[in-house]
Amino acid sequence: MSWLLNLYETYESNLDRVGEVAIRNGREYTLLPISHTTQNAHIEVLVTEEGVFHSAKVIDKSDASTLIPCTEKSASRAGAVIAPYPLHDKLSYVAGDFVAYGGQVKGEEPFETYIRELQNWAESPYAHPKVVSIYRYLSKRTLIHDLVAESRILAVDEHDRLIEKWDKKYEVLYPEKPAIFGVVAGDQTSAFVRFNVYSPDRILSDVWKDKELFDSFIAYYAERLGDEDICYVSGKKLPSTDRHANKIRNAADKAKLISANDTNGFTYRGRFTQSSDAASISYEVSQKAHNALKWLINRQGKTIEDRVFLVWGNDALYIPDPSEDTFALDPEAIPDVVRESNTNEALAREVAKALDGYRNQLGSGADDRSQAAANILVLDSATTGRMAVLYFRNIDKELYLDRLAEWHTTCTWLHRYRKNDRNEFVAFYGAPATRDIAFAAYGPRAGDKVVKGLMERMLPCIVDGARVPIDIITSVFNRASNPVAMENWEWEKTLSIACALINKHLKDRQEGIGLALDENNDDRSYLFGRLLAVADVLERRALGKEEKRATNAIRYMNSFSKHPERTWRVIQESLQPYQARLGVYATKWTKIIDEIGYKFQLDDFNNKPLTGKYLLGFYSQRHALYQTKNHEDAAEADVSNQEE
Repeated sequence: MSWLLNLYETYESNLDRVGEVAIRNGREYTLLPISHTTQNAHIEVLVTEEGVFHSAKVIDKSDASTLIPCTEKSASRAGAVIAPYPLHDKLSYVAGDFVAYGGQVKGEEPFETYIRELQNWAESPYAHPKVVSIYRYLSKRTLIHDLVAESRILAVDEHDRLIEKWDKKYEVLYPEKPAIFGVVAGDQTSAFVRFNVYSPDRILSDVWKDKELFDSFIAYYAERLGDEDICYVSGKKLPSTDRHANKIRNAADKAKLISANDTNGFTYRGRFTQSSDAASISYEVSQKAHNALKWLINRQGKTIEDRVFLVWGNDALYIPDPSEDTFALDPEAIPDVVRESNTNEALAREVAKALDGYRNQLGSGADDRSQAAANILVLDSATTGRMAVLYFRNIDKELYLDRLAEWHTTCTWLHRYRKNDRNEFVAFYGAPATRDIAFAAYGPRAGDKVVKGLMERMLPCIVDGARVPIDIITSVFNRASNPVAMENWEWEKTLSIACALINKHLKDRQEGIGLALDENNDDRSYLFGRLLAVADVLERRALGKEEKRATNAIRYMNSFSKHPERTWRVIQESLQPYQARLGVYATKWTKIIDEIGYKFQLDDFNNKPLTGKYLLGFYSQRHALYQTKNHEDAAEADVSNQEE
């Protein structure tokens, strides 16, 4: 129940945002009031304050999302169950003349139940004037007549029956295809109608955005709730419910986190007689917790093939996401670490600086539970009707930020695949994102199922300090050792991520190496990696900038990782033409090869497969050579400028 409690507390901490509309990725969302949900509407009907039809329009899909009141029964209605929404609903519910225009209903007419419930609200002590206006109009039972005759929103055939499906034969009656057929998925009878109130004297807020109307229904419906019971989440005696919200991930989501609607067969396995024996949750807590969850997912959640990854603080909602890379902490400061002489110390300083802001936002009161916690939640569904919490952690915010800082300063390497706001590639030193790790391990065409599985497995490594699973490291290592199977940009990205994971693995064993070239390291794998890097740089320098083909060192890299001594002879023989082409300029690279070879123990120069350290040696040696080259080019440019 802890995840429900934390979501409930989040709702209570953000009551001032209830009903406020925000936009993310082009989609509107809001923190729903209790007893409310969202629905995509197709038709908007405007009535006057006196309850007279004014006008109507077909709603554009971009404006279709509508906040509507709902009851427990209507929120989970399915099939032929008659359960009207209290105010806005489908034509079959809100149109009193639905049957007169050819509409088909089974059993009791839905409109009779709908109008009776709306009348109860309109005549209650909690009634709102807009609800009264809408009730007065709908009680006249002329909605479809007005939508056909007055505004030509709905289309009928020559017998005044609603057209089920548009056909060219109706062009005689309608030269242009009615707009309603462009927004409804089925026939016209499935159209959802929302209502608004018009006044010629003053501007009224939209019904679905009116907070006073929200409060009106909440107060009215609170008196109609079920029996009270002890709520397992709040510990208070409140009206309970066994109907819980769906539409958690999106408006079409039918999966529920809590459900017990099957009383047949072996549902309870003899342990309980009814669902409340297992757990009792109050209506208020269920509504607020689920509404907070929907809001947070829309606001800052990540969804990969329906699996939701969500991180939030109860009060300060935005906290660092453990699945993001170090660059995301501070895009401006982190790249500067690359230019620091002591990279590890510089990174630790910048990471601490980036996290300090979150420490302050999350609060400092040790006794304030809502401020002192960070929450991590992973959700997914195996079927269309059931959803599960795959991972949940409620962790002290100081401990969480400390774990995050440790991850971003230990699983580190130099990466060059990120872009800044100006769409320019920038180098940053730090930890890769878990999604990028997934692609490095399984390739860019890896399915979402594989990616979301790896992201979930990486969470304990970041949040709990667990070691990175060895199969992930092995997979990234194997792909980084096979550059000919990838484009150059993809291999460079895979290589740097592989180095970060391998170095993290070594640091966990107190064997970390680091980015800076360690010329005193005599590990055979590290030395072989250095040899490969020198061969690559030497040949690349001889080929020149115009030649883009892979060097022999890169082409033979996969074989080299398995049989280093044998493959090195092949690579070294292939270097001779390039050494000859460079002439005296090849001397320095040849000298480095000789120095590296001198460090080998006689028994180490063999065909035993290399460990991940060879990638670290390769990257560090190549990086050092290119740094030297850049300094030499800059020095040459300075000299030429002085001569001029």
